[in-house]
Amino acid sequence: MPYAPVLRCAVAVLLSAAAAPVAAADDGWSLAPSASAPGGRPYVYAEGAPGTVLQDSVSVLNPGARPVTVRLRGADADNTADGDLTVRAAGKSTDTGAWIAFAGDRGGRRVPVRTLSLRVPAHTRADVPFTVSVPAGATPGDHPGAIVAGAGGRSSAVRVQLRVGGPAVSALTVEHVAVHGGRISYELVNRGNTVLTPKLAVRADGVLGRALDRAPRTLPLDLLPGRRVTLTEPWRDPPALDAVDVRLTVTAAGGARATASASVRFVPWGALAATAGVVLAALGAWWGVRRHRRRTTDGGTSERPRTEVEWTGAVS
Repeated sequence: MPYAPVLRCAVAVLLSAAAAPVAAADDGWSLAPSASAPGGRPYVYAEGAPGTVLQDSVSVLNPGARPVTVRLRGADADNTADGDLTVRAAGKSTDTGAWIAFAGDRGGRRVPVRTLSLRVPAHTRADVPFTVSVPAGATPGDHPGAIVAGAGGRSSAVRVQLRVGGPAVSALTVEHVAVHGGRISYELVNRGNTVLTPKLAVRADGVLGRALDRAPRTLPLDLLPGRRVTLTEPWRDPPALDAVDVRLTVTAAGGARATASASVRFVPWGALAATAGVVLAALGAWWGVRRHRRRTTDGGTSERPRTEVEWTGAVS
């Protein structure tokens, strides 16, 4: 069952190598899901129970005047550390990317292959069928992947959104909240089996009153199952002097909800240093005045009067 976050993710997939959009580039070929409706589709969606084999196709379009040889492979989708979407490098797929196969030719027989080299003539669109073989032991929920094509020093990817039948669990946690440098940093972890688009609310209460209150807003993020990302929230006008408890509340579709908090003290060290300098200067001035007065009292000299003694040798 398709859902809105997948649509946004589909056109935002990044590549670990040189990135390229799905739309046709100026230098020639492009990759896209095979059109099944007017206007095409931005991603491939597949749904099935464990043990099933699902079929679909992508298209390689070569509008140029020369043929191009494109290499296609399946890949797992992933989140980068700061939440962007990417695809894993070749040879490291363990999920959907490992379940994708193309129809290859071996000794005149059609056999499934993990990678496919395809020569596309000039001014031609080549439709490439592929299968997704869902293992019998696959866990229910979302398994994002991609089909990646490479040629001419660049790459392009089409999102494959696979949902394996079974109970869908939406759960997340927010961890390691910290405040520093005018920013609130925190980590989000998807503990469920569905792709989540979280909403974040921020509240900060100090001794002197409410310091921050931000209503829930949708984060520009699609958090994949089992992934952890580190995010920051700007706080440009924190209090100058206060002890504050910062509380983050994160929610997502399916009933996912998590909260976490951190305590922080704001102390104007610069102002305190300046105040300390003024106090020290005042103390220095006071000490100087005090010494001056003592000198005046002692006859205007800082040395004690000397007693002249004449030794005559007489004994009294």
